[in-house]
Amino acid sequence: MTASSSPAASRRLLGSPALPRILPFATLMLLIGVEELCRSLVTRGIIAIPGQWFLYFYLLRIAAAGAVLAICLGRCDEFRIRDLTRPRQSIASIFIGVVTFALWIVMDWRLPFQSPPTGFNPLLIDDPALRNVVILGRIFGATAVIPLIEELFWRSFLLRYLIDADFTAIPPGKLTAPAFIVATVLFGLEHHLIFAGMMAGAVYTLLFRFTGSIAQCVLAHAVTNLALGVYVLLRQAWHFW
Repeated sequence: MTASSSPAASRRLLGSPALPRILPFATLMLLIGVEELCRSLVTRGIIAIPGQWFLYFYLLRIAAAGAVLAICLGRCDEFRIRDLTRPRQSIASIFIGVVTFALWIVMDWRLPFQSPPTGFNPLLIDDPALRNVVILGRIFGATAVIPLIEELFWRSFLLRYLIDADFTAIPPGKLTAPAFIVATVLFGLEHHLIFAGMMAGAVYTLLFRFTGSIAQCVLAHAVTNLALGVYVLLRQAWHFW
């Protein structure tokens, strides 16, 4: 490769329609990986980090990934807020979000080799004001940031990319069986509760199929996460966080 072709390749990458859909998700996954690495190093006694510090890592992830999302969102023109003005679709999306939550809490199955989830218990924070900030940050991240990041990556980008590498040529909502299966399995593997994750991935993908709207998928996903957050706080079921 010549020196002159390298800047051209960089411009093509930066101008790629895939990048604004991938970058927020990649940022989120990178920070999750860093957190898990730190936990592993602490467990092995290689580094020393107070256990309570891990309670704040989530806010760091949301702040960083949310900032990247804010930069990228303007280039994702298939996310249209006006789609939410379709009353019948929006009511259906809210209902689907609630049903997905109900299924999630009964599908808390793990594979035999999986360890119990670490969970996120804000009651370990002694200061009430700080605890409330962390809880609100967790709810905000799970409801307003994560659904956007995940739906733009999984439904807007990957699902269509699995049909054609020129994914922007694929109309939102178009679906093939191989793309549906692969995206559903991968979405499940992103979550500790793999079966619940696959269920949710399948539900959101079918919603995308019938509405053709990323905004409706984000709405359903946000309702699921909000309902789960309220449930976790009321029942102190921290393992779902």
